Amino acid sequence: MTDKKIILGITGSIAAYKAAFLTRLLVSKGAEVQVVMTPAGKEFITPLTLATLSRKPVVSEFFSGRDGSWNSHVALGLWADAMLIAPATASTIGKMANGIADNMLVTTYLSCKAPVFVAPAMDLDMFAHPATQQNIDRLRTFGNHIIEPATGELASGLEGKGRMAEPIDIVSVLNNFFTSRGALRGKKALITAGPTYEKIDPVRFIGNYSSGKMGFALAEACAARGADVTLIAGPVAIETHNSAIRRINVESADEMYNAAVEHFADTDIAVMCAAVADFKPAEASAMKIKRENREELTLNLVSNKDIAAKLGQMKKPGQLLAGFALETEHDTESAIAKLKRKNLDFIALNSLNDKGACFGFDTNRVTVIDKAGEQYDIALNSKTKIADEIIDYMLKTITVKV
Repeated sequence: MTDKKIILGITGSIAAYKAAFLTRLLVSKGAEVQVVMTPAGKEFITPLTLATLSRKPVVSEFFSGRDGSWNSHVALGLWADAMLIAPATASTIGKMANGIADNMLVTTYLSCKAPVFVAPAMDLDMFAHPATQQNIDRLRTFGNHIIEPATGELASGLEGKGRMAEPIDIVSVLNNFFTSRGALRGKKALITAGPTYEKIDPVRFIGNYSSGKMGFALAEACAARGADVTLIAGPVAIETHNSAIRRINVESADEMYNAAVEHFADTDIAVMCAAVADFKPAEASAMKIKRENREELTLNLVSNKDIAAKLGQMKKPGQLLAGFALETEHDTESAIAKLKRKNLDFIALNSLNDKGACFGFDTNRVTVIDKAGEQYDIALNSKTKIADEIIDYMLKTITVKV
């Protein structure tokens, strides 16, 4: 946490009284803290208290006075290493989820380039309400980190889930986050993502529904941990954000195979996340195939090269190779067979039978299986969060040196 720049957002909740202790803890860890408050937040704890503890004037309004000076939410968003909203009320969470920038805190959030952590605090029924849960889920899909509230006595006198996590636990979450950021510094990672398109003729292809979101999330997660990432991407409309990601765009399985083989030798970690087409037309027509006078069209398909299997053959001691398995039946058995057949160190299994997972969704659910058959379930969550958990798993449990 030393020298980390933290925006601490405080909203109108009784839990705002904990912000004093939270600010003090962050500063004691060596962080530089800039408090941003909503107008309602100032009703629960004074800006003077927080300015004294943070050693910085509290920002609450867009304009500092009547002389034309103003507080730049853009500059704050660029300055920070992380933004923490604690406590986060149902109202602020709703505004964040829907882009309602009617105060300095939410405007700063929308401008923030750094990771965002949200610690909800509200009564149990408000927290459990479908609208609140939907907004929290939406924040997760944006890549925000939700620090789950605790169960306990609430300001209403009721008891249940909604009590803001304790400041010491919140600081621990941030500390662990920053500690893990450099875990892959100096390492090279190779990620494949998206589908491949296999040409039938100049206007048609064989492909699949892969969006590439999971692979891109893994690339961003590796880059965030300090790795230099080579991302081999099939035809998808997704942008990368981290400058440490070198993107190679391909279309066909052959192109992805050649790029992966070329770059694997210089790689420490490789994760084969792309949904590569297993088959391609034996011959692609140079001209558009017309439908006139045709009742049927028969395609002669041949197998594509197996990228993961080839890299498994090439793998040297010290290299880590992981893959994904998308199954519709006999899920675990099929994934384990694939892991062994392709000489993978672990495999991430997901199933089309899981609601809200796999193709086309911003969320996913996976089971990671290693060589020994040990399984680690990662519950349904945003693909950004799933990617982080996969990298955490890899760093903690894989014996291959990375």
